[in-house]
Amino acid sequence: MGRPPPLTGPDRLPGHISRGTPVPGSVYTTITIIAAMFTGTAAVTYLIGHEYPKTQADLKRIPRSWVPVLGSLLAAGAVGLVAGFAVPPLGVLAAAGLVLYFVGAIVAHLRVGSRRLVGPAVFLATEVAALAVNLTR
Repeated sequence: MGRPPPLTGPDRLPGHISRGTPVPGSVYTTITIIAAMFTGTAAVTYLIGHEYPKTQADLKRIPRSWVPVLGSLLAAGAVGLVAGFAVPPLGVLAAAGLVLYFVGAIVAHLRVGSRRLVGPAVFLATEVAALAVNLTR
């Protein structure tokens, strides 16, 4: 006896994943919200004048005057990810910009010989995932 065919059409259960049929809506929503929350939290940290971003700027030999600008870029990216729910091209552009931002962050670490790459790598992976799901939407 073979396996019964997967349910399709009106008989398909909500959220049911049949063979080869992904549920892009829920994956897209989850990854985009996680990326927006991570990025938004980092933006707030940069914009409120917390000491951590200032220390990181010193470590990477970046002027402290850039910290609010970097925070603004992060905030714009987080807002763009959320706006992508309504206007999909904005989500793609925001995710692509954030990928570039975090590639730059890793380059900045490597430029000064820092090997503390876990933080920027986690952010980069999150933004790459957001870009991937935004591109497939």
